Amino acid sequence: MTDAIKRCSTRETAACCCVDVGTILDNGDRTASYSQVFPHQDHAEAMLSHLTDKARAVESDPCLIESQFHQTPAGIQLACRFTFSCQAETMIFQLGLR
Repeated sequence: MTDAIKRCSTRETAACCCVDVGTILDNGDRTASYSQVFPHQDHAEAMLSHLTDKARAVESDPCLIESQFHQTPAGIQLACRFTFSCQAETMIFQLGLR
């Protein structure tokens, strides 16, 4: 089993299904996006507040939060982007919303 552990490779090892974290998280995707239409402005603002609280709970350095409200025929559309300092925080944020 001399070649059982391959560093920086997504190839499975002989002992388990292990990969180096650096092959999955390369810090290239640090932004999470959210968009939804709400019936009223106050519902959209409440969701933005909820999402902001979730992002602040995850961040190690300040998360850049950009948001916009748009009037649509169906209601108010909330569109926002959360840019974290690292990809792991982005994933934690996204998984926390499930």
